[in-house]
Amino acid sequence: MTSPVRVLVVDDDALVRAGLTLMLDGVAGIVVVAEAGDGSEVRGVLDAHPVDVVLMDIRMPGTDGISATEQVRARADPPEVVILTTFDADENVLRALRAGAGGFLLKDSPPADLVDAVVTVAAGDPILSPRITRRLMERAATEAGAYERARSALAALTYREHEVALAVGQGKTNAEIAARLRVSVATVKAHMTRVMAKLDVGNRTQIALLMHDAGLC
Repeated sequence: MTSPVRVLVVDDDALVRAGLTLMLDGVAGIVVVAEAGDGSEVRGVLDAHPVDVVLMDIRMPGTDGISATEQVRARADPPEVVILTTFDADENVLRALRAGAGGFLLKDSPPADLVDAVVTVAAGDPILSPRITRRLMERAATEAGAYERARSALAALTYREHEVALAVGQGKTNAEIAARLRVSVATVKAHMTRVMAKLDVGNRTQIALLMHDAGLC
């Protein structure tokens, strides 16, 4: 039997936390193991509970979601992070993705989208809507030096690793990449591990950002 996806909900609004917890706890295969009202509480919760996915509010009066995401992703074997925000134009979303978040959702997203995000990110795949992806990538491309930094980092990859990174930037899953390259999913995962190590990134979203910074996707 597959273990349930364990979720930590972090939001300074108690009603939002209660609503998210009530919704997710009612879904088979997902269990909310804890809640936190501020980013400063996340470390202690993760020390006490095994967690697969953190739903993280980006704007909190104490330790905000960006700082908390950096702390989460710096842990050994860290959980994935999905950023929750009220506005799709939030200027901090790109910073959160660069900090290691696996994606983000609007707080008013339909319940089915939230459930899908939790399951998808827990499986190691990023979750970003096409509309938001375009906006974020356009913003990333305008950052000073982003193109040069990305191209320099990607130069360390082998030809096959570059193929894998390009496919990630195009939003392909491991199975889709394996089919394209005619290799096993296990081989793709091995390539992915090397790509993340060489690029010094923590997840697929950061690979995709680099590919877009380099003008390749």
